[in-house]
Amino acid sequence: MTLVQMQQRSVDATPTAVVDVMDTAGPQVWAAMTVEVALSVMASARAEHLFLCDEDGQCTGLITRAQLTVVRDSPSYTDQVRLGDILGDASGVLEFSR
Repeated sequence: MTLVQMQQRSVDATPTAVVDVMDTAGPQVWAAMTVEVALSVMASARAEHLFLCDEDGQCTGLITRAQLTVVRDSPSYTDQVRLGDILGDASGVLEFSR
């Protein structure tokens, strides 16, 4: 298991853009992780978003708890669905390059 270092933020420090979010601390996950595990990571880290990383550890996108909840609550969902399975579809995953 990878340890995640979190930083305390005030309520006023709500990010307004993906670039702002990239500069804040947050849990990092990979496309091979299942939606259930990603939601568990979010819950334990008390985070509202996860940074999606490639095999080199570079952040390639951002996904929110709300987006994962929509996927989990869909009729076609199974516990085998991985984050990589939902990338690029209508799930609303924010993708960026740095």
